[in-house]
Amino acid sequence: MSGFINALPGAVSQGLIWGIMAIGVYITYKLLDIADLTVDGSFCTGGAVFVVLFTNGVNLFAALLAAVLVGMLAGLTTGLLHTFCGIPAILAGILTQLGLYSVNMAVMSMKATVAINVTNPDVLDRLLVSLRFVGDVAKGTRSFVRHPIFVVGLVTAVLIAALYWFFGTELGSALRATGSNPNMARAQGINTNFTKVLGLMLSNGMVALSGALLSQYNGGCEINMGRGAIVIGLAAVIIGEVIFGKAFRNFGLKLAAVSLGAIIYYIVIQAVLSRGLNPNYLKLLSAMVVAIFLSIPYWKGRYFARPTKRGGVRNA
Repeated sequence: MSGFINALPGAVSQGLIWGIMAIGVYITYKLLDIADLTVDGSFCTGGAVFVVLFTNGVNLFAALLAAVLVGMLAGLTTGLLHTFCGIPAILAGILTQLGLYSVNMAVMSMKATVAINVTNPDVLDRLLVSLRFVGDVAKGTRSFVRHPIFVVGLVTAVLIAALYWFFGTELGSALRATGSNPNMARAQGINTNFTKVLGLMLSNGMVALSGALLSQYNGGCEINMGRGAIVIGLAAVIIGEVIFGKAFRNFGLKLAAVSLGAIIYYIVIQAVLSRGLNPNYLKLLSAMVVAIFLSIPYWKGRYFARPTKRGGVRNA
């Protein structure tokens, strides 16, 4: 039990980082009604671009911006394959994800892993987040404002506020209308192809940002770090919706629920690992968690909903 409690700050930190990726998944899965599998590749792309640029002396925030832009480029590729080439969205995402594996290897100079020298204090201090900061704050050698929970929580709050503003604009409303009813959106003069591409770019930009933050946190990027990212993203979206769906009606709160869903997911994972589960079974556990939470709304509607009364009110 003590091991689980000690690991809890790290689990929450990782949940917040993956929560940014999950918000990106929410944009495509819930708003555009597209299951975008690009994220498995663009997540690693963000991490790879950041690590390579940062280790070569590029400013931290410039490297983060570059990671976001490259992620948006990946989303643009998927969007054009879907809208311009007529390829179904799920296949377009698979094709982009497949191509990104080679791109990521090229970015990392054909190495499976590229590390950040976190043993160098000067390099470590330049990072925005790091696993080492969790222990340093606990020991009192660093201020709490450097704790990953505080830093990533602040970044998440800024992103949610920006997205809340954007989706309240005319363009953001057009994007939401496209996912809700594309035929009606087109009838209202909305270029649905443009809004789909924009949504995919916005989503994968956030996914790449999450990958860049995780590569900092872990001290490097590994070629398979994004494998299964879509499952984690869906888990966070579904968990947040199932647990907080009735209480969080506001759009901004729905985005916050996705981030909370990612935190809950990682706390569950950490709790199971603390019980001695072999880490090689994590993918199976992730699939089971997603399947269970996807099934809950169906079970509630089928087995726990109140039966409707037959008949009507008698007329006088």
